[in-house]
Amino acid sequence: MAELTLLASARSAGKKITYGGKTFEIKEAKPESFDTLDIAIFSAGASISKILVPEAAKRGCIAIDNSSAFRMDENVPLIVPEVNAHAVKGHKNIIANPNCTTAISLMALCPLHKAFGLKRFFASTYQAVSGTGVAAMMELENQVRAFAADATPEVKVYPYQIAFNVIPQVDVFLDNGYTKEELKMLNETRKIMSLPDVKCSTTCVRVPVMRAHSVAISAEFEKPVSVEEARRVIAAFPGAELFDEPAEKKYPMPLFYQSKEKCGVGRIRKDLALDNGLCFWVSGDQLWKGAALNAVQIAEIL
Repeated sequence: MAELTLLASARSAGKKITYGGKTFEIKEAKPESFDTLDIAIFSAGASISKILVPEAAKRGCIAIDNSSAFRMDENVPLIVPEVNAHAVKGHKNIIANPNCTTAISLMALCPLHKAFGLKRFFASTYQAVSGTGVAAMMELENQVRAFAADATPEVKVYPYQIAFNVIPQVDVFLDNGYTKEELKMLNETRKIMSLPDVKCSTTCVRVPVMRAHSVAISAEFEKPVSVEEARRVIAAFPGAELFDEPAEKKYPMPLFYQSKEKCGVGRIRKDLALDNGLCFWVSGDQLWKGAALNAVQIAEIL
């Protein structure tokens, strides 16, 4: 890139960040900030994106948005470069980045769909606290320290203590009993993979892990499945790394896949409950492939 501009809220304006041997001063994000920029990557939350993304777009700046604000807009491409890079061509200066668990899961689901034809799948997520933000990471660390000191853990970010616990709620509940996070997996997968009829049921769980999400998936396919073929197509897929040697206790874990570009796929086996079914496990860095890296990959395509 020829030039890098860092934008944030007014309270961060004036702060300086060093990157690549250069020091950059953060500026306040305003509509006119995008007048001279080619590409802007937004990681500011849906409420801010709804205000600033259209402003960037109408000024000729291509906005790549990490929030949920535009993902289901029929006029906005929702892109995972390894899956549907061709859809970038239809952009009108706004491109949406998918939800973190969707992007990570598709690193396994996409190559398996190409091999066997995806029909439906069930997913259970194990989501790290960094998906909530730095305050959640600090809270987990403080709760662990409190536990070690035999003190009462302080609970602010989540409704319950997250240390030594799991919380079966990510995002708010809807009338059908699912959370918004759980329906993102269904709706975004349908759009990204151009599979409007694929069926999906997801349970999203917050776990006491600092970084990298994991997903357990059971998928049913149109064609007869083969574990050997599944391993072959996943190993050949650009965004995936086959890590599947259970006899040697080798399988993907958040510990291994934080700060990695590829997502790990393992525990591949025939599903005992589904016809033409496979079970597998995926781990990936939700801050990288699930957010920033995916956005940068989109910018590289442009």
